[in-house]
Order: sequence, then C-alpha cells, then structure tokens
Amino acid sequence: MPSVDSKHFPRHVQVLVAGGGPVGLAAAVELGRRGVDCLVVEPRAAVSHARPRCKTLNVRTMEHLRRWGLAERLRGRAPLPASWSQDVVFCTSLTGRELSRFTGVLGLAPQDDRFPETGQQAPQYVLEEVLREAVEEIAPGRLVLGSKVVGVSQDDDLATVTVEDGAGERAVVTADYVIGCDGPRSIVRDEIGARYVGGEALRPNFGMVFESPGLWEHVRHGPAVQYWVVNQDAPALVGPLDRTNTWWAIAFGVDRASGEREAQRIVDAVVGRPVRAQVLSTDPWTARMQIVDRMRHGRVFLAGDAAHLNPPFGGHGLNTGIGDAVDLGWKLAAVLAGWGGADVLDSYESERRPVQERVIREATANMRVLSTELLADNLDADDEAGARARRAASARIQETKTAEFHSLDLVLGLRIATSPIVPAESVGQEGATWAGARLPHVFLEDGRSLYDLLGDHLTLLTLGLGTSEAAFEEAARLRGVPLTVVRLPESVSADYAKLLGARLALVRPDQVVGWLGDEAPEDAPALVDTLSGRARSDGTTSAARMS
Repeated sequence: MPSVDSKHFPRHVQVLVAGGGPVGLAAAVELGRRGVDCLVVEPRAAVSHARPRCKTLNVRTMEHLRRWGLAERLRGRAPLPASWSQDVVFCTSLTGRELSRFTGVLGLAPQDDRFPETGQQAPQYVLEEVLREAVEEIAPGRLVLGSKVVGVSQDDDLATVTVEDGAGERAVVTADYVIGCDGPRSIVRDEIGARYVGGEALRPNFGMVFESPGLWEHVRHGPAVQYWVVNQDAPALVGPLDRTNTWWAIAFGVDRASGEREAQRIVDAVVGRPVRAQVLSTDPWTARMQIVDRMRHGRVFLAGDAAHLNPPFGGHGLNTGIGDAVDLGWKLAAVLAGWGGADVLDSYESERRPVQERVIREATANMRVLSTELLADNLDADDEAGARARRAASARIQETKTAEFHSLDLVLGLRIATSPIVPAESVGQEGATWAGARLPHVFLEDGRSLYDLLGDHLTLLTLGLGTSEAAFEEAARLRGVPLTVVRLPESVSADYAKLLGARLALVRPDQVVGWLGDEAPEDAPALVDTLSGRARSDGTTSAARMS
C-alpha cells in the first residue's frame, strides 16, 4: 500500500479511513489483508515520538498483530521486552519505601494455553510505525500523509469525502464506506451529527516525558513497568520508556501552568532526590468518560477515540480502538466481497457498544483510587508507626488496584450479548456456551497455536470422530460464503470438545464463536445466512435502513 502525494488522490476507493493513528492504520491493515481498496488520510507527515500516549498493548491486541504477521516485528522494536519486567510497584518514591507490588501484570506473563501472545509494553509511536509499514506493504490501497478530511456527505449509493492538503488545496474522493478514526476532535463525527455523551473528571493531570541519565542507579525497587509514587510532594505515576535514560510520568492533580513551571521539582520528588533531568515533552490532560450517541450513519462509521473516550488506567483505550478496527474491518470486507449481508454492518454497533461501555466503567473504577487517594502520614517513617502505615497502605492497594493490573477477564472474556449475526438462542448465555465469545485458545502438540489454523473468513472447527462437515460445506457453497474446515487431531479434540461443550464450532474471522453444536442443524443454509448477515434481509441496503 504505497504512500501517495496528496495531489494524486484516487477518484474512488472502497473504504476511506479518516485518521492514520493506530486505530485507522489497524482498520487499513484488516481491510487490506482482505483485498479491499482502502485510502488512509492522515494529517501528520511523521509519527511523533514526543508523546508516547498508550504504552500497554494487551493480549487481545497482540493476538490480532499475530494474525497480521506483525507481532514479532513489534516486539523487536519495543524498547522493553515483555521478559524485562512484569511488575507494578507502589512506593513513596523511586528511592523510597516500597508499599506494595503486583506481579504478572497486564497479561505480560504466559498462562499455559490461555493465549498465544503475551501483552507487550511499547510506546504508541512504535505501534504506529509498525502499522504504517504494514499498510505500505499491502496492496491495493494508499496512505496519504499531510492531508485531512474536512467534509463528508452521502447518498444511498456512495459517500463523498472532501480532503484538504497542507497547502489548503482540496480534492474530492468517493467511497463505498467511510471510517472516522480522527480522534476526539473528529470531523467525521461532526459531519454525521453524532455527539459524545458522558462526563469528564474534575482533576487535571500533567503528563511529561523526561530524560535522566543515571536515574536507574537510584531506583530502589528493581525493574517495573509502572511505579505509583505516593508522597505529598508529587503523587504520580511514572515508568520507563526504555532501559537507559527515558521516562514518562503523570503528576496527578497538576494543571498545565503548574506542571510546566515545576517540572524539575516534580521529577525530583518522584525520584526522592535531586537528579539531572531534561523534559522532552509535556502533555496536560483531563480524563473523559464519553461515548457517542451513535457510531454509524448510513455508509459512515466511527471507531476509536472518535467514538469513545475513557480514563487511561488499566491500559484499555487504544486496545479497545484496535478491537473496533478489527470488528468493522472484517465486516466491511465481507460486504464488499459479496458474502456478507446487511446485518453484518448492523452488528457493528450492537456488538461494540457494550464492550466500549464496560471499558469506560472499568477504567472509571480504576481511577477512583490513584496515588492522591493513598496518601497517609508516616509512610516513610522508620518506626512502628511507619510499619503500620505501610501495612495499611499495602492492604488498601491490593484491595482496590488488583482488578486494574489483572484484567484478563475483561480483555479476553467479553461476550456478545445481542447481535443479528449470532443465533439468538445461543448468544450471551454465560457459562452455558462459548457462542458469542472468543474461541478458547489451545496449543497443539507440535507447538502451533489453534488460532494459526483458522481461516480469514468463516471456519468450521470439527472435533472427534463421527463429525461431518459436508452439510456446512454445501450450505457455504450455496450461499457463496468462503469456509475453511479445520479438523483437530484426536490427541486434543476430545478434551477441547469437552471444553467447548460441542463437537462442531463455526468461528468468525475475528476468532469469535458464531455457533456451536454436535451436528449440523437441519437447515444449515439458514444458519450460514445468519452468520453472514443475510437472515433478516428485506431487499433494502443496510445503508438505506440506517440513514
């Protein structure tokens, strides 16, 4: 997918993506791998290293990167390998007393068969660079830098997008569909009349990146991916960006003016002693808990920060946006390829909104106890009063923060509650079926991941002797739906069938179980119609129904 000069826009593309941050690029990778002609329009000519923003890529995001063939490339670029540290430390300062510690955090530690990829700590710019390269390697499509979307209109047949380059020159591109990944100040969101609903925190925060040669020599607590600093002078969250001199920090309750004026003092207080430090960038922000009132209007969709915002605690924001991109990407590709029906696109909001709302709730709960809420007297004292204060602090930290750092049930356990493309009789039954949930992972005897065997479209997973795929293969052929059949070896199929509670499973392109059973239903074509989004077809286009 080569970059093109902004003066050479195509007249028409299948999908135009407004915004080339991680979510827009992920959407382009998902679409491009499926042969969709995609144009990404991004104002920034280069990826900025000044503000690393997201630093946690969770297990689910890494599973998608594995599917795209990018997981190892990203790990090779990440300054902190997952093996370097899997700890979060709470302390009075980097040179002060340790209050509490969490280990095996954020999915950074393997857990047998539970997932094929651990999480990864990496600055957002590393992910963006890897995804830009991937987009440029995929044909067909284009990545246009230094330009922005300034207008969107549509009718029943096409969307019309006005794009402006850095010199103010404009071009018009038509597209079958548009994805707005253009962030909190989204033009696309405004153009379709959507708006954020929700609130924001009252307390400001001051983010910064600083360089401090030799700082590691003073860190008392060993390597960690985050240090929560609990002291009156600078309640803060700090962590390394690399294993040498570069750090990020968030000072809680500090506004822009105070942060820029007192940056060195904040660094010294976080460390617990004066150190040499150079502030490389600052990023004042206030947490927002917001979601749009609608994520789609006709042929135009919203994803990532353009659709939802949450506090960063727990590291869910960017990862949720990547999930949006994957969900919408395979669904648009299915419709454009002809095997997906109108219900596929209608399912985007019904499936993603509950995920986004839960992430907002969880991140907001994580924000209720920060370093500012853990302040107490005597935390650094050498006497019995200090020991009691530290024990009390540790108990409260373990009680209130465990869910933030051990959140795999949220990351991997989300289940579709309602969707037009998952059979209503099986979806959302917690504990009764895996339908509507991520397919449970298993490694095979030869070391391969089950996920590596799944196809790019629908996959029929067959387990054990006596199962037959013939009815599904015929139904898929009749309906024109691409189907991959995977028969697990006998050595693992019995145990896996027991785990699933079925000997047959139809798996969607996003590794979500669409249907389970021991034998094909009598009307297998009708089931395929449901999974491919054509069960409720009434002769009108999805775009017409949503406009």
